[in-house]
Amino acid sequence: MASTDKSKGEARLRATLATIAPGTALRDGLERVLRGNTGALLVLGHDRLVDSISTGGFHLDVPFTPTGLRELAKMDGAIILDRDANRILRAAVHLMPDASIYTEEAGTRHRTADRVARQTNHPVISVSQSMSIIAVYVGDTRYVLEGAGQILSRANQALATLERYKLRLDEVSGTLSALEIEDLVTVRDVAAVAQRLEMVLRIAREIEGYVVELGTDGRLLSLQLDELVSGVDVERELVVRDYLPLGRRSKGVHEIRAEVEALSSGELVDISAVARALGLGGPEHLDTAITPRGYRLLAKVPRLPGAVVDRLVEHFGNLQKLLAASIDDLQIVDGVGELRARSVREGLSRLAESSILERYV
Repeated sequence: MASTDKSKGEARLRATLATIAPGTALRDGLERVLRGNTGALLVLGHDRLVDSISTGGFHLDVPFTPTGLRELAKMDGAIILDRDANRILRAAVHLMPDASIYTEEAGTRHRTADRVARQTNHPVISVSQSMSIIAVYVGDTRYVLEGAGQILSRANQALATLERYKLRLDEVSGTLSALEIEDLVTVRDVAAVAQRLEMVLRIAREIEGYVVELGTDGRLLSLQLDELVSGVDVERELVVRDYLPLGRRSKGVHEIRAEVEALSSGELVDISAVARALGLGGPEHLDTAITPRGYRLLAKVPRLPGAVVDRLVEHFGNLQKLLAASIDDLQIVDGVGELRARSVREGLSRLAESSILERYV
């Protein structure tokens, strides 16, 4: 439950950051306020609860413009916008949140912003006149916006790290394919691939956050990210399906994935902890031999529908039986005619040959 709440909180923060990313009208307005050295307090959202803690000011309900925000910020009091920051609803409002709500903020504007965000569950933005910073409050989270240059620098470092990890992932994934064909897979080999897959996806999620913050400045970064992680999530799904433990008490694919995702950074570097999350046992089982069902390699056969893959795996049971199957054997499976059987046979043969060559040449 705590993990779910954390994920929801991160999603809300990311959505709010997207609303104020570079290139948006709201970000333009905030930067105008910052350059004008006047400060501001904005509430993104309006309902009865917001009304109950608001006094004074005046109603506007006019379209949002950066210049309008800049002018209204010259007055004392908060500015209330709709959730999408498309309209300015009220201005010069005095906010009176519950004083018993805990906050670590010291300044009046930041303290009010923190309490309003916690009490109303609406995002609140505070532009500090003295410190020249823009702080975003979403629930219990406080986030200080940085300049595009600083974010881009960190994002490029993360992207370089992702490239190295992706290269290593490709190596261990290729090794696993060769071992699967030779029927030499151990728990350690599977856990190593699952470990690298999760590491790559975690770095990718961090870069996705930078892309959101950069707004229009993050387009090229987004294209590079998409190219690097294309197919990684699918690969993780196939690995889990290939080695999902059998038995009444075994967990489903989604449960196994959730357990791997829940591993801390320290646990993720421990190969035995990854194996345990996969349901494949602890340290004493790392060298235990296991056989894949064949989902990973069948997914690499061109133009082979997922439903047919499922039926092939269900019929033959494991990859070794699939590799040994003749065209006639393959045709027995529902939905596999002569042409498709020949395509599967030739596809698996080519994969087997290329995997062995890549490993030993």
